[in-house]
Amino acid sequence: MTTTRETSVRLTQFAHGGGCACKIPPGELEDVLTGLARPQTTAGDSTLLVGLATGDDAAVVTLPARDGEPVQAVVSTADFFTPVVDDPYDWGRIAAANALSDVYAMGGRPVLAVNLLAWPRGVLPFDLARDVLRGGLDIAAEAGCHVGGGHSVDDPEPKYGMAVTGLADPARLLRNDTGRPGLPFSLTKPLGLGVLNNRHKATGERFEQAVATMVALNRDASAAALHAGATCATDITGFGFLGHLHKLARASGVTAVVDTAAVPYLDGAREAVRDGYVSGGTRRNLEWVAPFTDFGDTDADTRLLLADAQTSGGLLVAGEVPGAPVVGELVPKGQHSVVLR
Repeated sequence: MTTTRETSVRLTQFAHGGGCACKIPPGELEDVLTGLARPQTTAGDSTLLVGLATGDDAAVVTLPARDGEPVQAVVSTADFFTPVVDDPYDWGRIAAANALSDVYAMGGRPVLAVNLLAWPRGVLPFDLARDVLRGGLDIAAEAGCHVGGGHSVDDPEPKYGMAVTGLADPARLLRNDTGRPGLPFSLTKPLGLGVLNNRHKATGERFEQAVATMVALNRDASAAALHAGATCATDITGFGFLGHLHKLARASGVTAVVDTAAVPYLDGAREAVRDGYVSGGTRRNLEWVAPFTDFGDTDADTRLLLADAQTSGGLLVAGEVPGAPVVGELVPKGQHSVVLR
């Protein structure tokens, strides 16, 4: 479903990219981070359980038990990006849902967030910034997460997101390095957000199905994965389905075989690829995963959709999640980390 909404200011025109498609390309990012990862460390009475080493969705620190209370894990993440849609309230909702998703992807529960806002104060009115913040507050309230202020800077390009702290049971984390051969994997949201957002940026067409997907919390999917006994998951954002699946397979020491016919897509996504609304971020994603992927006879458009840079996408869970399609299986490590069938 598409609609066109007249807006006095098109926020997407103030950004060189949009949403998670404006992330630093994964290959370049890994080059920057080379040598910076540290093994599990202890500082005081806390232990870093998940850090840079596996490129997981958030950092996790364990805190010791006190006064009979169980050991807890603190989950910490930050995520912000340029406008992905023109509507400021929707952008705020999308950015907040995307930031909270990293906590859900670790099996955690968000408890506190602070806003991260960059605003061209001499160019865009602060009424729009207020709408962005209001959208973030509403999504955080839906998640049962406090918002306690934040940080703002004057910047030529608008950006918004959140730093989020959550809590989790350290014995029931969802990590990207715990997959094992024989497990199916499920995808909890359809793909195609990137190409629809790129079409919106270019034409002003509004895709309600994309907005509804992006603002939907991954809370229920995370809870369902934990209830099903899953221990391995990640969320699908700027590096695309193939990029995040490659990272999960690499960290877990397995190969992921994808049933391409089972992967769900949003209405209009294939048409957007056909019409050329593919971001540079998506093409860089595909270039990055190519050496690690056996594409088989998968057609060019499907390859682009599988590498499409998602914003506030779903969870990819090693296991079956009720209501989510199974889109592949983890098998013993082979020549490639990802195989398309």
